[in-house]
Amino acid sequence: MSLMEQLNRKALGLGVPLSVHLDVTYHCNERCEHCYLEHDGTNELTTAEIRNFLRQFADAGVFFLTISGGEPLLRRDCFEIIEFARELSFNVKLKTNAVLVHEKEARRLREAGVEQVQVSVYSHKPEVHDAITKLPGSLSRTLAGIRCMRAEGLKVTLANVLMRNNAQDYAGVQALAAESGSHYTLDPTITPMLNGESSILSLRLPPEELRGVFHDERLVENVQDFCALPGPIDDEIREGIPCSAGHTSCYVSPWGDVYPCVQFPLTCGSLRETPFSEIWANSAQLIEVRSIRAKHLSTCSSCSHLGTCTRCPGLAFMEGNMRGPSSADCEKSYVRTGVVTAGMLASRHGSAHTSGSALVQIQL
Repeated sequence: MSLMEQLNRKALGLGVPLSVHLDVTYHCNERCEHCYLEHDGTNELTTAEIRNFLRQFADAGVFFLTISGGEPLLRRDCFEIIEFARELSFNVKLKTNAVLVHEKEARRLREAGVEQVQVSVYSHKPEVHDAITKLPGSLSRTLAGIRCMRAEGLKVTLANVLMRNNAQDYAGVQALAAESGSHYTLDPTITPMLNGESSILSLRLPPEELRGVFHDERLVENVQDFCALPGPIDDEIREGIPCSAGHTSCYVSPWGDVYPCVQFPLTCGSLRETPFSEIWANSAQLIEVRSIRAKHLSTCSSCSHLGTCTRCPGLAFMEGNMRGPSSADCEKSYVRTGVVTAGMLASRHGSAHTSGSALVQIQL
């Protein structure tokens, strides 16, 4: 068991919120066509409020802090927030598009001791990346920011969200990461907007293209294992928690509202009204989320993919039931393995009680 696995297991046993994702603003200098946020709003948390809440996070045992947005560097106090977080000994990860990062900003991030910076890059082609961000010249400015951060020795990850408009470009982005000495991650998940608007789901890759990604040896170290048929379901899997959201991690909005995860828009309390430790311990919504085990999932509990699916309870919640299947994750499991999921069968038959024994293998 790795050190991180041990840390997560201990935090889960003690009920400690190991990590918090804090969006300091929803305002952004880009308008990415797949973004799940509305880039407006007033009355965002003040510097003083954020400093107060960071102290509360530290007192509750939080160690990992992700600072994001929108574009967090649009806040004039962003570096002050980062530096104060480091004074409290948080392990800080920054998510930014790096458009506003130059030598001075990169140096300040390094001096503050930021552990990692994640930057979204959608294509190695300016015409594709800039069309997605709707900011002319954004790719060149983002890559310049990445070079500045790498020159300072910062760990940088290029995060490549894959969708219809850039489906053929992931190898090029992967090459950009290698050239800059950065890590590379790819995610084909497009989520509904937090307000429930789902039109952006049309940007998701169709199954035939997603299959090519999942079977590409440049992306998957061991395709045979990754795409293997689902294995047996034992009691440990049935008693497992769906994910860390609400168990060892949570999300805080620019207005101080607490959620299980940024992709799980179930309001659990407001830091402007209630201390973080009280929300974490006593929120009825968080208590409900924590009560759910894999065996409690409607439909999914009978699915042979139960132990290997990437099911997101937040996406399931946005589809109407946090205990139900997430259609996007059902599709990914099917495309990866060729085995139809219980959720897919239930959808076809209009039933939420399909038996796992009915699963069949389909040749892709």
